[in-house]
Amino acid sequence: MKKQLCITALAIFGILTSNAQDSGDYELGVGLGLNLANVSTIDGQNNASSRTSFNAGVSGEYYFSDRWGLKAKLTYDSKGWSDGFVEDLESNNKVTTDFKLNYITLPIMANWHFGSNRNWYLNFGPYVGFLVNAEDSKLGLDLKDTFKSTDFGLAFGIGYKFEIDDNIKLYIEYDEQSGLSDIFEENSGGVIKNGRGSFNIGALFSL
Repeated sequence: MKKQLCITALAIFGILTSNAQDSGDYELGVGLGLNLANVSTIDGQNNASSRTSFNAGVSGEYYFSDRWGLKAKLTYDSKGWSDGFVEDLESNNKVTTDFKLNYITLPIMANWHFGSNRNWYLNFGPYVGFLVNAEDSKLGLDLKDTFKSTDFGLAFGIGYKFEIDDNIKLYIEYDEQSGLSDIFEENSGGVIKNGRGSFNIGALFSL
């Protein structure tokens, strides 16, 4: 009886751990998400309304073990904020508008996989963002020269993977980016930093 229980326990353990990635494995992913973007001052205060936007991109991960990997993403990331102000030069009036700042972001993160079959993961690391365009929603003004061409900060997130077969998984995750640099080219006031949270879905492919 004890022998049977031992064999059964080993079999269950084998099933639970058979889906974990091994050292040297690669995993590619595609995904998209809903962004809640905003800006904050150097003391972390949010002085503007959040802007709902989106992101879409690809990812790659190299596994050092079944628990640790190095993950990089390349993402089209729409950031900015709502209910800001621009000056209408024709009427000399301030106009309430949304600021749309679109970046190509590259986070490089350590990815820790946990849980009995390593389906949960937690990642963290730095990111750099390259400004693609910037405009306001009301007047359609090109504001790219107003903002710095690069944005730096920290990225972190948590997610869960659902196995479809041996080589394909679906995932859901929540991730955040917290900027560390001023986004304005010239700023006479306090430092203004990007920030955004995102709910993402996508697929992962083992190589």
